[in-house]
Amino acid sequence: MTASSRPASPTAARSAPDAPSAADPPRWDARLWSVLLILSANMILDAIEVSVVLVALPSIGASLGLGLSTVQWLMSGFALGFAALLVVGPKLNAALGRRRVYLTAMLVFAAASVAGGLADTAALLIATRVVKGAAAALTAPTGLAIIGATFPEGPQRRRAVSVYSLFGAAGFTAGLLLSGALLTASWRWTLLFPAPVALVLLLFALRIVPADRGRAPVPRIAPALLRNGPLLRSAVGAATLNGTYQSLLLLLTFQTQSQLGWPAWQSALALLPACVPLAVTVPFAGSMTARWGTSRPIALGAAAPLLGYALYLWRPDTRPYAAGMLPALLLVGAGFVLSFAALNMQATSALPAADRAAAVPLYQAAVQLGAVLMLPTTAWLLGSHYGHRPALSFITAVGGIGLLTALTGLRTPHRQAAP
Repeated sequence: MTASSRPASPTAARSAPDAPSAADPPRWDARLWSVLLILSANMILDAIEVSVVLVALPSIGASLGLGLSTVQWLMSGFALGFAALLVVGPKLNAALGRRRVYLTAMLVFAAASVAGGLADTAALLIATRVVKGAAAALTAPTGLAIIGATFPEGPQRRRAVSVYSLFGAAGFTAGLLLSGALLTASWRWTLLFPAPVALVLLLFALRIVPADRGRAPVPRIAPALLRNGPLLRSAVGAATLNGTYQSLLLLLTFQTQSQLGWPAWQSALALLPACVPLAVTVPFAGSMTARWGTSRPIALGAAAPLLGYALYLWRPDTRPYAAGMLPALLLVGAGFVLSFAALNMQATSALPAADRAAAVPLYQAAVQLGAVLMLPTTAWLLGSHYGHRPALSFITAVGGIGLLTALTGLRTPHRQAAP
């Protein structure tokens, strides 16, 4: 036990009645705050990258003469790079050190942002997005690992992880708002703006991010891990949730801008109901899963988006925003609120502690692969000259797979760790 966690003696309690109790976590000093703010700021930048290009896709396609099936790779390419490096990241951390990997990935991220903003060909533009996704796959989990190595175990670390997660959840919303604003100047700014921000963060990180205290262990993937029911259900559920979510937003972006003629900023504002609820409720996710468990929130979180997709598929195209798109977006947002944290917890809660480090990258890679597989198919269906209904039918069908997977979890109880 640390000094701060030992119970005070009766004599000390009488002599210092106003002293904080042993259960109160000690205050963070300036060094800990600086580390957390730098890591969290970079986390929000990584999260912004997922959404900042979304609203710009129609403008980029029109400027460079790219079809929807090509320009969508600016989103799915980022997810592909992210998924590819997630499993390799822990090995790089072990071989090179967390601090070195983190700082190098930030520099690569900034360089790829400049190259993407200046690119004039589809191949180079897509390549920079894949590289940025790979860099984000190194900084986001490595930042979490640095928090684990820097903050003392217990309330301090849990609070730091909560702040870090809150920044990540808010990043998607910030990306939509930034994209709508930057497009008033040029679509190139949606790709260029992260570069100076990343470089400024890198300069601070060089001085603030602590050196490694020891060699990071390399998690080993046991064959039994790939047959673990809760992990597989969580991976499928998260992949379908993320894949259908990003596919719907892609569909609505092109529908509002290309078919309805909305300006980019209006399209961005229209998508906010799908992401704001998650950003607002992240601090309460742990208490919700502690009270209700994981299986029921996951099932409800799969049912809500499916209802939204089906509702929008049923509504005629002439419906106004408040009666057509808005209910679907709110139901998708509700799905993330209900199941996002529960899926993360279910993926590892039934595993022995020694297997969790290996399970997390596998689960996170599955989340990204959902977008990698669904976005190209959705874009191809959108370009089939039959309107948005074939693509929306595909999204709805995949959402149904997610719900069926979640329902199997209701019949299969498993040991759940405390959040």
